Amino acid sequence: MSMSMGPSGGDAEVMMDINTTPLIDVMLVLLVMLIITIPIQTHAVKLDMPQGQNEPPPVPPEVIDLEVDFDGTILWNGSIVPNQAALRSYFLREARKDPQPEVHLRPHRLSKYDHVATVLASAQRLGIQRIGFVGNEQYLE
Repeated sequence: MSMSMGPSGGDAEVMMDINTTPLIDVMLVLLVMLIITIPIQTHAVKLDMPQGQNEPPPVPPEVIDLEVDFDGTILWNGSIVPNQAALRSYFLREARKDPQPEVHLRPHRLSKYDHVATVLASAQRLGIQRIGFVGNEQYLE
């Protein structure tokens, strides 16, 4: 009876691989211990914020609807302006107010540029500072 002592080729090879299973087990235990022992971090940053002043909200400005019709007729908040002198008096009265009202200019699609330019020049000359065009969507068609 004979006993087999390895491969039968006569070349005895030495095993060169390291068994890493115990190393991995030890590393996992150390990692778990590290996670458990770390104190719980708070993610809040403590800042001294300035205290706000309770100011009332700003008053919305008065709005004046100024329309220039296709034939040159000027409408001030829906009322027909009889002539340029009346328009100037309206502009002077509104320019003196504090705060100045917003003038929303709505020219008709077919109105001549000359009529609109005259109204704009008069408003600028008399001190109106807050003028805006509204109703521009009619020109997109």
